[in-house]
Amino acid sequence: MDGPDSRRAARPDDPREPGVKWAPGLWRIGSHEAARQVLAARGCTTQAGFTSEFVPKGRLKHHPILFSDGDLHDEQRRKVGRFFAPRVVTERYRPLMVDAADRLLAKALAKGGCRVEDLALLYSVDVTRQVVGLTSSTVAGLAGRLVRFFNQPPFDITKPDLGRTRRQWARAALNGLAPVVRLYLADVRPAIRARRRTPREDVISHLIAEGYTDMDILVECVTYGTAGMVTTREFIAMALWHLLTDEHLRSTYLAADQDGRIGVLEELIRLEPVVGHLYRRIREPLDVEHGSRTCHLQPGDLVDLQVRQTNTDPAAVGPDPMSLCPGRQLARGVHPAGLSFGDGAHRCPGQALALLETDVLLTRMLDLDVTILAEPRIEWDDLVAGYCLRGFQLDLGARADHPDR
Repeated sequence: MDGPDSRRAARPDDPREPGVKWAPGLWRIGSHEAARQVLAARGCTTQAGFTSEFVPKGRLKHHPILFSDGDLHDEQRRKVGRFFAPRVVTERYRPLMVDAADRLLAKALAKGGCRVEDLALLYSVDVTRQVVGLTSSTVAGLAGRLVRFFNQPPFDITKPDLGRTRRQWARAALNGLAPVVRLYLADVRPAIRARRRTPREDVISHLIAEGYTDMDILVECVTYGTAGMVTTREFIAMALWHLLTDEHLRSTYLAADQDGRIGVLEELIRLEPVVGHLYRRIREPLDVEHGSRTCHLQPGDLVDLQVRQTNTDPAAVGPDPMSLCPGRQLARGVHPAGLSFGDGAHRCPGQALALLETDVLLTRMLDLDVTILAEPRIEWDDLVAGYCLRGFQLDLGARADHPDR
């Protein structure tokens, strides 16, 4: 693909051109328009990502929102939507973000620096736990238990049994079960008990009112922990890395109002999507148009929607798709963030929360005298099918004289 390339999280085997390719039992889709057709095909597909097809659901009274489809999913989304509406995010949660960012940066300043992935994790956990209602335990304890849950052996969702050996499955069960039990005992159960006594305007109180069991709520909390805390952590680090090493982009960002800064962040996450693949299982025959071709997707087929490719499809995002160009001209119906937050019924409800959360922290960090001591190394996580940035070390000096943002 011609033109400048600003992407940092790229894998050697990433296709360079958008397309639709077939392998036995598997469709790989890198075309933006074709991917949107799959995501919009209500009733024809079900969730297959995040190892959802291997999660035992027999003991659950309510299907988890991440894994549900159809009318059930629509009803769940409608009911929790009030917690993530843009106006609610700005009015109710922005003060929480400001408080969390200022507290964490004050501690980092006192130490003279920070490791970005640690600060971003504590910050994203602190904000999201208040939306969810996991406020009966410490931020550091909750963050640590979520991180340990991700200590899983590698897997390949396109292979039978995820390509794991029996030993790897045993290790996955052990590594996954212990942190989940600790998460329930230390974080979820105390929060449920507190909300049963005194309901609040948060997700756990809503789930209790809907008749969810403790096990149902635990699964939902793990889901929100993955989506709302861990992925936001990675995007904060990636966006900061770009802003600290691209003077023009940083100037554009800092000179803009909040809407303009959100536009810069949308362009950043378009180019650097945290979740690089979305997976769907075909349940009913589905025809997908790609150029002059009609692709016939059959029941049982697995579909790999390659988000890093769909987001750089020139037909959707215009020329120089690998460059960072906030405000670029997009094809009709294309979101500035591409498919980084999904599309259709499963579009991420926390998009507004994640972007504002990132903006609040980054504007405050960029008001400081920041020096990169060690640039991050890029690692890859199979569960979210995306990147992790580790070892990103900063030296922090005194705050510059800027107005509050």
